[in-house]
Amino acid sequence: MAAAAAPAAPARARGAGPAWRLRLLCQRYQEYVRRHPAATAQLEGTVRGLSYLLPGRFSDSHALSELVYSASNLLVLLNDWILRKDLQQSLPVSLPQQKLLTWLSVLECVEVFAEMGTARVWGEMGRWTIIVLIQLAKAILRLLLLLWYKAGIQMSPPIVPLNREQQQPLHPQDTEDNSSGKDQTYVGRRSSRVVRSLQSILSLGVWGQRSWKPWLLSAVLDISSLSLLSDLKDLNRRERAELRRRTVLLLYYLLRSPFYDRYSEGRILLLLRLLADYVPGVGFVTHYGIKPKQPRFRTRAARERPAVLRRAGKSKRDGLDLLEYYDDAHL
Repeated sequence: MAAAAAPAAPARARGAGPAWRLRLLCQRYQEYVRRHPAATAQLEGTVRGLSYLLPGRFSDSHALSELVYSASNLLVLLNDWILRKDLQQSLPVSLPQQKLLTWLSVLECVEVFAEMGTARVWGEMGRWTIIVLIQLAKAILRLLLLLWYKAGIQMSPPIVPLNREQQQPLHPQDTEDNSSGKDQTYVGRRSSRVVRSLQSILSLGVWGQRSWKPWLLSAVLDISSLSLLSDLKDLNRRERAELRRRTVLLLYYLLRSPFYDRYSEGRILLLLRLLADYVPGVGFVTHYGIKPKQPRFRTRAARERPAVLRRAGKSKRDGLDLLEYYDDAHL
């Protein structure tokens, strides 16, 4: 009986279907991540670096670049989950809250690529549909974390990546629970921050992308939210650091439409054009496209090279006419 059972396992392996092979492949990958966390971190960095080299190289390179960038973030999320499970080191929250944070992290990883891909397949209407759906889903998840689990100020990213050298996500003082001090005033202040993205999208739909009203409304909401949250006295160290990060990010309003289109773009292009001959690497940035990877910061896809330039086979670095950069009439 034992002798007959011995060749049964190889026979099962040979006759196994795709599901069995996929499960075996996943097990081998998890084992590799557990044994080589440093090499896994290098792989993640390589994939992310590739996303910065792709734009401008060929047709549809911006969409492919965003796909690679999203994949790198998902890879980090997956590898950290494998390492945490191996170390028996779960997040300092309940299991249902971990699932909400995981879904929120996945949405933040893929939202820009989903927007760009939908715009190419279904046009502007499809693009705005996916934007509204993703922002609505994120708002629901954040409200659940705030109202049901009394979560503090939510970080970016929602799940902090592991330190692969020490394999520690946070120091104990960073994960302290101070929800006992959160009153209804705190919940109201956080709720206004959660629904800000939905208010911004609605204002864009009402007044349009070229209007100053959505830009001003979003800026006022961000500044008001930061002002209210900064008055809280029971914030831990990570929450205070998150508030400082959000304060610095207010500078990105200089790179958002319509302020960027009317004031910032021409000056930035001219400055980089002048520096390209003297500072190594600036020419690469110029060729990459002065527009940031996410001009509306996860609410707007990057523009393509104008059709006139594509037909002429020209690069954005050809010639001195700055109007060739995205064919922007405001320059």
